[in-house]
Amino acid sequence: MKRFVLIAVTLFMVNSAFGQNLQLHYDLGEDRDYLTTTFEMFKPDNWGATFWFIDMDYDREQEDSHRSMSLSYVEIARYINLPFSENLSFTLQYNDGMIFGFPLGPIWLVGGSYPIDLGFITLQTDLLYRWDYSSDAPDAQVTFVWFKPFMEGKITFMGFLDIWTHDKAMAEGKEFVLLTEPQIWYNVNQHLALGTEFEFSDNFLPSGEFKVMPTLGVKWTF
Repeated sequence: MKRFVLIAVTLFMVNSAFGQNLQLHYDLGEDRDYLTTTFEMFKPDNWGATFWFIDMDYDREQEDSHRSMSLSYVEIARYINLPFSENLSFTLQYNDGMIFGFPLGPIWLVGGSYPIDLGFITLQTDLLYRWDYSSDAPDAQVTFVWFKPFMEGKITFMGFLDIWTHDKAMAEGKEFVLLTEPQIWYNVNQHLALGTEFEFSDNFLPSGEFKVMPTLGVKWTF
């Protein structure tokens, strides 16, 4: 599943007033021969911005060999500008979904967001308190988001990196979970983009293994 909960802040970085896009990805990962659609919407206002997206995987085989939706996943994020700082903002986020008709369970995150300028690129950074229904105790999460245009905006390199703590499977204590999804898009025009995404994860899937899952994608912005 994709997670672009900070893309709203990324859009701030490129001075977009508002935006929404629809993506279609074909997953090329091992045993992942299926399509995923993502609908994202971002809306700023006088107090900050609201962002949400919905992911849908189509991996449920029917008797007639057709495939229907197997997973739906939603994230909603609210950003509130803080009056005492030009760049620091407060954020509250909610994640939830279902897979094969069974709930994934809610996740709440709350914390602060601040841009770190590295010179060649800016990392929008979130420090978050994370409450996951499947974890016995609260966790912590750090998120980095980047957006870098090249070739006068024809090529866009963007993505996120999440690192958080979670209860170890069948053991006491915590472990680190890593999830990152860098994307490269070729912007055909102001609406159409073609590109690819690579999902790298460790301890994220039930197997706990390190996984690399590429996709081919098309995106329509409107």
